[in-house]
Amino acid sequence: MDSAPTLRLGPRALDVSLRPYDAKDEDAAIALWLRSWQAAYPQIDFARRLDWWRERWRSELVPHAAVIVAEQDGAISGFVTIDAAGYLDQLVVAPEQWGTGLAEELVDEAKRRSPREVTLKVNADNFRAIKFYRRNGFAVTSEEVNSSGRPVLNMRWRP
Repeated sequence: MDSAPTLRLGPRALDVSLRPYDAKDEDAAIALWLRSWQAAYPQIDFARRLDWWRERWRSELVPHAAVIVAEQDGAISGFVTIDAAGYLDQLVVAPEQWGTGLAEELVDEAKRRSPREVTLKVNADNFRAIKFYRRNGFAVTSEEVNSSGRPVLNMRWRP
């Protein structure tokens, strides 16, 4: 899907298109990642992790996953990453777009690209995200502790 027409999001129509990531999007995507995670976990200094994230973005995500960008009024308002095995590593939406339906559109695009199964990990204390994923058909399959020592839930969607 190179682009999409206006999507009906929330109580009003927003002019949002989905398109493949381009290298020129890097700074905006990383800035959005930082802003989104800071809003979700204000007690964690994600700015300190920015160099690590940029390296992970360049070496792990962009080369090995499809990155689909949501663009609105010429600016990136969200993105999703989905690899060939159906692993959704990142779903990032601008905090002002939370609850508008944009995240659902991005998850639907991930499902379209991996129609047999989508898996992901979510922080066990991210109740808003867990509720969102459950509403979108994901189920918890197991629990583990990530490399930062945080408990995470493994979730999976199947049609």
